[in-house]
Amino acid sequence: MRDVEFLGINPAVFLSTMVVAAMPVLLAAMGELIVEKSGVLNLGVEGLMIIGAVCGFIVSVETGSPVAGLLGALLAGAILAGIFGLLTQYFHASQVATGLALTLFGLGLSALLGQSYTGIRPPDFSIPNFGVLSELPVIGILLFSYDFLVYFSLALVVGIWWFLNHSRTGLALRAIGENHNAAHSLGYHVIRVRLVAILFGGACGGLGGAYLALIRVPQWTEGMTAGAGWIALALVVFGSWRPFRVVLGAFLFGGVTLLQLNLQALGIAINPAYLSMTPYIVTIAALVVISGMGSHASLRAPACLGKPFDATK
Repeated sequence: MRDVEFLGINPAVFLSTMVVAAMPVLLAAMGELIVEKSGVLNLGVEGLMIIGAVCGFIVSVETGSPVAGLLGALLAGAILAGIFGLLTQYFHASQVATGLALTLFGLGLSALLGQSYTGIRPPDFSIPNFGVLSELPVIGILLFSYDFLVYFSLALVVGIWWFLNHSRTGLALRAIGENHNAAHSLGYHVIRVRLVAILFGGACGGLGGAYLALIRVPQWTEGMTAGAGWIALALVVFGSWRPFRVVLGAFLFGGVTLLQLNLQALGIAINPAYLSMTPYIVTIAALVVISGMGSHASLRAPACLGKPFDATK
């Protein structure tokens, strides 16, 4: 498979690169999954990702440490999400309006912060050394050719699945998302749990942006997320709020994104603008199909998603 090519594309290389291409939206989508499971709708994922990208890039360049850049992105995303949580959970601002404002704020602030960092290359991430395993035909490139953040992300998916389905705290989170009034009457701290979920979602969104700017590209370009945050939001719905389905959706988006780049490189006689639209069109089409399937798709949206909670009522 390593030596076989189809239309000039090596399948093994394509699949391994697809995994890397999917990581930014996967990280952001997994964070948003937890947020929405708690009953909160945060439309500011795009803003969280772009702030994570610029802050992670700046910290990485200034310190010379990629790990410090990732930590900076985590913190920046969590802080921005914390503002969203404060406004929506304590001051009862509209979740939709606040999320949209968060995206606009993130895009504007990132453009300001990143002005002097365009064209600079960040420190390189090292890839774990798996020795002879990396040299195995096909398996080596498919399983042992990634940076540590890819393995962390996939482990995070498994951890979130276990948390939501097999831990007491995860079940409480789901209960709050399904019926916050009933959960409150049972003694659960609805606002506190939702704030923690929002902070976690912000950290994941920031980390997804940092992955884009520090590993996948790697460089800083204004507006470089290019709608990835919106795709992450769509993937949560596409995945029916189930972690492993979200992974499949992220790989689908990553694969189509990579395919359109390969087709452009091969000089296929298709308008590049149409090819660039392809990942988003495929995602929208998938959402339409899923929505049309109704109950058979097991959408399972949290019943209290987007609904405000007031403990005094």
